[in-house]
Amino acid sequence: MTLSQSLIVHYGSTMNCNDIDTRIGARIRAERESRGWSLTDLANRASVSRAMVHKVERGDSSPTANLLGKLSGAFGLSMSTLLARAEMAGGNLLRRNDQPIWTDPETGYIRRQVSPKSEMPLDLVEVTLPAGEEVPMPASAYAFIQQLIWVLDGSLVFDEGDVRHELQAGDCLHLGPPADCVFKNTGQVPCTYAVAVLRSG
Repeated sequence: MTLSQSLIVHYGSTMNCNDIDTRIGARIRAERESRGWSLTDLANRASVSRAMVHKVERGDSSPTANLLGKLSGAFGLSMSTLLARAEMAGGNLLRRNDQPIWTDPETGYIRRQVSPKSEMPLDLVEVTLPAGEEVPMPASAYAFIQQLIWVLDGSLVFDEGDVRHELQAGDCLHLGPPADCVFKNTGQVPCTYAVAVLRSG
């Protein structure tokens, strides 16, 4: 079974990847149409192909973390906000078994939305990056946010533009100005880290 065929836990139940792909695709289309953009407009703003945007909106293709970063940046949203709008219900309490989980089909990167949906400009996310994998993210994904990375288990190499940070369990990094970044797990075991995202608006 491939990663894109695996099951994702969603709101305490199992949900096929095609279902979450459809929800994400519908959210991306809604964000695009609310701005009056064509498929070509979004593709140009995100620096991706029009065909790829079309496939993602239709739920025909599982978006990678890198692609979602580019699309959310084009919308002026954090990736956390974009996914939360696609995934989450309301309520002040979000129990662990109900926290939405999304898996990157390319790397197996697992993203858990920890914080409940609210009007607070803060998102809290838990990420598990498998051993030997890396996830690049464009500078546009960080243009509208401030972010902290707190390593909970394992080790993480984080390339922030031309600067490399080697983080161990317990280390916490405040990201600087927007830059192309790469999250890397060069170790032999999965790395789990928390991301606190403060939105500017």
